[in-house]
Amino acid sequence: MPITKSAKKAAKRSLVLHGRNKEFKLRMKMEMKKFIKRVQKWETVAIEDLSNMYKVIDKCTKVGVIKKRNASRKKSRMAKIFSSKK
Repeated sequence: MPITKSAKKAAKRSLVLHGRNKEFKLRMKMEMKKFIKRVQKWETVAIEDLSNMYKVIDKCTKVGVIKKRNASRKKSRMAKIFSSKK
C-alpha cells in the first residue's frame, strides 16, 4: 500500500493509465480480427478498410501502447493479408 501522498497519486494514475492502455489494445486487436475475418471470408475489403486499420494501429503507437517497430510489423502483416486475398 502506498504511504506518501505522491505514491498514492502515482498508484491512482497507474490504474487510470492501465485502463486506457487496455482499452486501446483491445480496440486494436478487435479491429485486426474483424479485418482478417472479412478478408478470409472473401468479403469486399476496400483500401479504406486497410487505411482504417492503419489509423487504429498508429493511434496505439501515438499514445504509447505499442512501440514503433511493433506497429510497423502489424501494419506489414495486415497489408500482406490484404494483398494476398485480392
